Amino acid sequence: MARSCYDLDGTRVLACAPEGTKLDAVELIGDALGQGARLVVIPAERLEDDFFQLRTGLAGAFLQKFVTYEVRVAILGDISRHVDTSSSLRDFVYESNRGRHTWFVASREELRSRLLSSFNT
Repeated sequence: MARSCYDLDGTRVLACAPEGTKLDAVELIGDALGQGARLVVIPAERLEDDFFQLRTGLAGAFLQKFVTYEVRVAILGDISRHVDTSSSLRDFVYESNRGRHTWFVASREELRSRLLSSFNT
């Protein structure tokens, strides 16, 4: 359950470690709110392959909890191998990245850029 909190350009962030046990959205949201974090960052490698297969419903159910509790979530890392094999996932990532609640970002720099631009829209 290795998690850390830090401030990123005025946003309190709860970041999950790249390794660990299966993630529970409600537990992450509770930890985030308890520490004053408004954004949870999850390394892509922490998510099982089934998460990226939209037909399983795992991604939708997991991510919807964050939207419901108004906690932003960012999946951080390279997911190109999943996106390259699924047009549905590619569309989902595209639409998610157009919004303000769920982002798929390749790097911390991209996350920072999105945070800064989200305050200007």
